[in-house]
Amino acid sequence: MLIAGIRRAAAMATVCSVALILGACGGGDDSAPGSDKAAGRAHVDAMTREHANDSTKASAGALIAPARAVISENMPYGEVGDELVYGYFVAPADMFEPLPAVIMIHEWWGLNDNIRATADRLAAEGYIVLAVDLFGGKVATNPAEARQFMLSVVEDPESANANIRSAYDFVSNTAGAPRVGSIGWCFGGAWSLNAALLFPDAMAATVIYYGQVTDDEEKLRPVNSPILGLFGAEDKGIRVGAVRNFEGALSRLRKDYEIHVYPKVGHAFANPTGRNYDELAATDAWRRTLDFLDRHLSEGES
Repeated sequence: MLIAGIRRAAAMATVCSVALILGACGGGDDSAPGSDKAAGRAHVDAMTREHANDSTKASAGALIAPARAVISENMPYGEVGDELVYGYFVAPADMFEPLPAVIMIHEWWGLNDNIRATADRLAAEGYIVLAVDLFGGKVATNPAEARQFMLSVVEDPESANANIRSAYDFVSNTAGAPRVGSIGWCFGGAWSLNAALLFPDAMAATVIYYGQVTDDEEKLRPVNSPILGLFGAEDKGIRVGAVRNFEGALSRLRKDYEIHVYPKVGHAFANPTGRNYDELAATDAWRRTLDFLDRHLSEGES
């Protein structure tokens, strides 16, 4: 099966230096501009407030079984800072030909069981899914840890950029995906948008669940990926005003986008481990996500 070949290629990446791949992708500035870092720190503070009373114990919403059998494995997909990075790779068990891929980016908790379960559900819909790890193998068990892990990415964004570049290269070249999209929640929602900024002409779909967004038209101008944004009206960390400003910038730039703001729900409404989990909004958002990915990543897309 094709999955076996992908395993062999991933194993080869453990022997051969993936740094060559990163070098071919190009690098960015070694540090983010000061204003970006300041905004990032402020966002960490906002997320800390939003998640102050959350735990990582999943509710029944995290136990929805995939619609069909999938096969999964922890695989190295790149090298950052001379260290291999491992992600959760999952695909339909009956996959024989390359499928479209989705790079999945975790919330501020890290690559935990909830994200793996969500990756299983998405892969069962007919996708290769690579759930990346931007925390270097660490998974938070409480908000204080999550805060520190998120801050570490804010202070060193180029490592996260290199991580996303490696993920894109892996699903495109090693797994052979004909089209690639991204999806993320909270911290990962912001990084899903960043993935579209890193690959403005190559990313075929971008899904943002209540992630930090921007109305900076110069930053957004190069992006050609269709964007689906899903937000909560009562979110105190990602406020509706910022979402509407983002939407306005996309409109002025004539981008392909869909923005949905769910009334009476707060931040992380789709996270079954959080106190704000709302089953109705989460179910509708998942339906919209699947419809959006099908339109932009399906075999019928050019």
